[in-house]
Amino acid sequence: MIGSLGVIETAILIFLARILDVSLGTIRIILLSKGHRLEASLIGFFESFLWLVVTAQIISHMENPLYYVAFAGGFACGNYVGLVLEGRLALGSVIVRVITRQDPHLLVDALRGEGFAITTVDARGKDGPVVIIFAVLERKKIKKFLKLVNQLSPQAFYTIEDVREVKVGMPVPANGGVRKVEFLKRLFWPKRK
Repeated sequence: MIGSLGVIETAILIFLARILDVSLGTIRIILLSKGHRLEASLIGFFESFLWLVVTAQIISHMENPLYYVAFAGGFACGNYVGLVLEGRLALGSVIVRVITRQDPHLLVDALRGEGFAITTVDARGKDGPVVIIFAVLERKKIKKFLKLVNQLSPQAFYTIEDVREVKVGMPVPANGGVRKVEFLKRLFWPKRK
C-alpha cells in the first residue's frame, strides 16, 4: 500500500495516521478515567486496529528519515488533537464551588432561574462570613454557569473539579451527562460554536 506512494505522500500518510491513532488513544484514556468503559472499549478496538494496520505498513518502509519525523510529529499532534476533541465533546460532569462575601441572593436566584441545581452553605472565611455555592453540572454548561457568577459576583472565588459519578436523582444523568448514542454523535459530528 505505502510502497506505491512517493516519499512526501508516505510521510503525510504516516503523519495523519499517527494523529488519528493517538487522538483516539487520548480520548480513550480520558473516557476510562471518567468511568465510560463501553465507549473506551469501542474506541480502543478502532485505535488498536488502526495502529496494527498502519504500523505494519510503516515499519516495512522506514528507509527514509522523513518518515521518522512524520511518525513522531503525528504522535505529538495526535495528543493535542485528542485533547481538543475531548474539550469539544465536554464529557462528564464537574462540581463547581463558588465562595462569595457578597449577598448571594441575586446570584442564587439567577443560577436557579437558568436551571442549575445548587446548594448554599453559610461559612466563615478569613475575613468574615461567606456563602459557598455548590453545583454539579455537565462540563458543557460550565461557561454559562461562570458567566452568571462573573456578572453577578465578580469578586467570587471558585473551583472546578471533575466528578466521576453522579447519584441517580440529581439533574445530571448518572452516567456523567453522556448517553451512549449522544457520545458517538458528538465524537463524529461535534456541534459548531
